[in-house]
Amino acid sequence: MRFVLASQSPARLGVLRAAGVDPSVVVSGVDEDAVAATLTDPSPAGLVIALAVAKAEAVLETVAGTHSDAVVVGCDSMLSIDGEMLGKPGTAEVARKRWALQAGRTGDLLTGHAVVRLEGGEPTRRATGSHTTRIRFADPSPEEIEAYIGTGEPLEVAGAFTLDGFGGWFIDGIDGDPSSVIGISLPLTRRLLAEVGVSVTDLWSR
Repeated sequence: MRFVLASQSPARLGVLRAAGVDPSVVVSGVDEDAVAATLTDPSPAGLVIALAVAKAEAVLETVAGTHSDAVVVGCDSMLSIDGEMLGKPGTAEVARKRWALQAGRTGDLLTGHAVVRLEGGEPTRRATGSHTTRIRFADPSPEEIEAYIGTGEPLEVAGAFTLDGFGGWFIDGIDGDPSSVIGISLPLTRRLLAEVGVSVTDLWSR
């Protein structure tokens, strides 16, 4: 059985490999904004789950062509602050505005997961869920924020920060699952795998 990660995130891949799973990577190429636009007033958890489902479903045909027996995992993360859901900033200007908003405050990092079980090349079982972790942001100086933006790291990550990279210097603490903040919650993924009849220990590289 193959574990397939429907994500191009090196952070998610790193978490899985450190936890004993060496997945195949198939990038979904899903237009997140287009998917979100189809939803009617979703809850924060509903939004990240819907995006995760879209990513997992988008790669099923490709995966089935090479692995008849597999589990496909899609993920999506967003930061909720002041009731607004924030994804990847994309530009330095947006990242600067995000940090002006969140510095010295708290926010909720939501990660949605979707797991699809393929048997005989056909999807047979599905499971979804989300995890929320409270983030306590430090209050970096303007010079520190500019230096951080200059690394390019916050432009391509949800909430314009990381826990496991340069951004870790500016996170005072978290309440929840650290792996979820990095991009894929190991406890949640283990539970969802069990729902589709797969034990995570059977996926470990030995």
